[in-house]
Parts: sequence; C-alpha cells; structure tokens
Amino acid sequence: MSLMTVKEVADFLGIQEIRVERLQRESLLVAKDNDSDGNPLFEKDDVEKYKVFAERIGGI
Repeated sequence: MSLMTVKEVADFLGIQEIRVERLQRESLLVAKDNDSDGNPLFEKDDVEKYKVFAERIGGI
C-alpha cells in the first residue's frame, strides 16, 4: 500500500491542497490513514482512479 500526502495528491491532480481537503470532506477521496500530525493520507491507487473518473466526467 502506497500512501500519498495532501501535497502529493494536489501535485498529482494539478490542483491546490485546499481542494484535496475539500474532496476528502465531501467523501470524493477517502483518506486511508493519518500521519503523526493528523493530516490525511490517501491510497495512491484510489487517487489514480479518482483522476481517471474525474477526467471522464469533464475534469477535476
């Protein structure tokens, strides 16, 4: 299992970190764990699947 930070997800998706946090609050991206500071960590496969899905429906 490969986990990504909010910053890594934002860079991968080409969006701001605040949007990643909003996607998590809206349950569009589900955090698998939290780091030692309580920040969400996301499964890389889930982020890749979300990107493909978002591109299919018109963009992120």
